[in-house]
Amino acid sequence: MRTLVLGGVRSGKSGHGESLLRAHTEVRYLATGPTTSTDAEWVARVAAHRQRRDERYTTLETIDIGGALRSDPHTPTLIDDLGAWLAAELDELGGWGPEPVDLAELRATLCAAIASFTGDLVIISPEAGLSLVPPTPAGRRFQDELGTLNEAVAAACDRVVLVVAGRVVELPATAAAAAPTPVTPVVSSPPSPHAPRPAPGRPERTKPETPAEPGANPTTAAQKSSSVDPTDAEVFETVATPDLGIARAARERHLTLTKPAGSLGRMEDIGVWLASCQGVCPPRPLSAPTVAVFAGDHGVARSGVSAFPPEVTAQMVANIAGGGAAVNVLARRSGATVHVFDMSVDADTAPDVSRFKVRRSSGDLTTTDALSLAEARTSLAAGRAIADELVDSGADLLIGGEMGIGNTTPATVLIGTLSRREPVEIVGRGTGIDDAGWIRKTAAIRDGMRRARRHVHDPLSLLASVAGADLTALAGFLAQAAVRRTPVILDGMVVTAAAMVAAELAPGASRWWLAGHRSVEPAHTIALHHLDLEPVLDLSMRLGEGSGALAALPLVASAVDILSTMATFDEAGVSDRDASPTVTDSPSATAPGEPSPTAVAVTR
Repeated sequence: MRTLVLGGVRSGKSGHGESLLRAHTEVRYLATGPTTSTDAEWVARVAAHRQRRDERYTTLETIDIGGALRSDPHTPTLIDDLGAWLAAELDELGGWGPEPVDLAELRATLCAAIASFTGDLVIISPEAGLSLVPPTPAGRRFQDELGTLNEAVAAACDRVVLVVAGRVVELPATAAAAAPTPVTPVVSSPPSPHAPRPAPGRPERTKPETPAEPGANPTTAAQKSSSVDPTDAEVFETVATPDLGIARAARERHLTLTKPAGSLGRMEDIGVWLASCQGVCPPRPLSAPTVAVFAGDHGVARSGVSAFPPEVTAQMVANIAGGGAAVNVLARRSGATVHVFDMSVDADTAPDVSRFKVRRSSGDLTTTDALSLAEARTSLAAGRAIADELVDSGADLLIGGEMGIGNTTPATVLIGTLSRREPVEIVGRGTGIDDAGWIRKTAAIRDGMRRARRHVHDPLSLLASVAGADLTALAGFLAQAAVRRTPVILDGMVVTAAAMVAAELAPGASRWWLAGHRSVEPAHTIALHHLDLEPVLDLSMRLGEGSGALAALPLVASAVDILSTMATFDEAGVSDRDASPTVTDSPSATAPGEPSPTAVAVTR
């Protein structure tokens, strides 16, 4: 992928360019500006850029960027920037004088080197119209030449983006694509300011006319396109905070309801959270809770880390699709719909289930990467697309589930790596392994964590090294749900492990999540503590599939109903505790003006 990043001065273009290559363990940096100067401010800028680049970068200071690209056309490379390169070439050719110089051959040579580059290449350049140059003959020449250069380089690149005030805009592939298309004006009501927003760059879908039967695996999603664009799948929009003003209003409303303040405990907190996520008080009743079960096999399962053989994954996927699993039963009881997605099952599954499939199984995390970086990006993009699809179809609360024999092993590796714990602290029994199986599992997690630790600061590489397509898609799903301002109930240990990575990809996403339950797996408690989440239930569950989250769903729905339908003191004609009760009992030993204990008990 060859990407041209355009932007004005201090627009954030260099930072964005660096982010495009952050998944690589080795990056060549071609610096085109002077590194020594009598200009103290320029020297300070160069120093700041150097500090931002970590040990992955190898810096080459040169204006022969065409020669550098030809000498090594494979290593991921960042060129920063074309403006400094152009100024240096004009200096070299004496191009600032009254007689113009012809740079056509120079541009053609550079563009040929760019076009033949086979690795990931990011080129930073000032956008000519946004560059701050003096209105002099030399300044106008620089702008003219820079504009011509940018146009030529853009034609040699696969992708062009514009960065303005830190915001990234994807530019059309061709000039023809940028031409405006006539549209017929329509008049519509403005959307609610707190309604879930369509994802940038993704088409908005309408809510289906006929809702799917609760607990089923609907076909509405299966009939839509499954193509995903993995480009920058690991780069998420800024996550907004649930509405704090609405949360305050919801707490104040609880004080007006016909009950002692705080008497419903956590249910009150849950209702406040849902109201703040919806951006309205009282909150709307949940109408379309939706479960997405991500399925995949794991190479490590062949090492005897589970009580069940890997073949069970495909059998259970078919069971979920047919509506016969525990997740379906619980979903039917609570009015939720269930979708199952085969991300990496080591078998052929139904077309509607496998439309986002990335591969069959994954690499054995003890000895090799679970996924390539390209597969990890595709998996993240699939998880994001699934979240977008469900939200666009009307889902107002999401639940992530999982199905995969052996998936507690990669999940435990993720939790141990991100929480900096030792394997023996976090390894559980999973599906019910015996002591020998526990020893094998502990050894596998130890080896996986040894490989994962080097990627602890790079979420995409971490997912690729140990997670598998199902957990990676789950991370994308959870992060994108937060971007779309849609509340999520987290399930057990495997889903919470993916949530830990999602929180790294999209900081602030955890404010949109509620922990449905606490699993008996020791790693789950550690993961919940890491995310600062308090589970709703603690029922010694360890099934997965989304079952723990669905068990909590009726309580969540009840918390919403309490805020939205319970009568207030005024509506019910009941005196609250701050009212002055009329005491009709005979005189007693109570102090003047103080209600008797009987009167207080009645008026409460």
